[in-house]
Amino acid sequence: MVDFTPDCKNCAALCCLALAIDKGEAFSFDKPAGTACAHLLPNHRCNIHAELSARGCDGCVQYSCEGAGQRVVHELFSGQSWQDEPALKLPMIEAFHILRLVHKYLVLLDLAKGLELDAAQARARLEFRARLDPAEGWQLESLQAFARAGFVGEIEAFFKGLKSTAQSWRNRQE
Repeated sequence: MVDFTPDCKNCAALCCLALAIDKGEAFSFDKPAGTACAHLLPNHRCNIHAELSARGCDGCVQYSCEGAGQRVVHELFSGQSWQDEPALKLPMIEAFHILRLVHKYLVLLDLAKGLELDAAQARARLEFRARLDPAEGWQLESLQAFARAGFVGEIEAFFKGLKSTAQSWRNRQE
């Protein structure tokens, strides 16, 4: 079972590296994807963490990778860091982006379990979940193959098909 709780202490600050930041309501600065945040310390910690909101970084406070960061570091890269091994930077960024997407879909599939799905939808939900949480776990190569396989289109179509089911459920809740 996937743990969607972010564990920043067991991550290599992948969000602070991989994600682009646009100056605006949530951030007081711009940062391109693939560039380490200027506030990132060599130990993967933020030097303004205690002041994020006051310094205009509510986006950091609100962000959640749904546990993808620590999985990338420990399951795919055996605890290594891009800060110690610069050659890992691009592969870790790629894995982080893909696994974040996998976790997003897993969260949505778990939420869909609470809907009144018909038999075909329930079966498809379980099949998608099994594909996104393989018993053998993910490896960098399998994540890359997943990203190339067209799966995103399939699962997006499934979620679009659930739109009327979700609306009907929500109407009954009100």
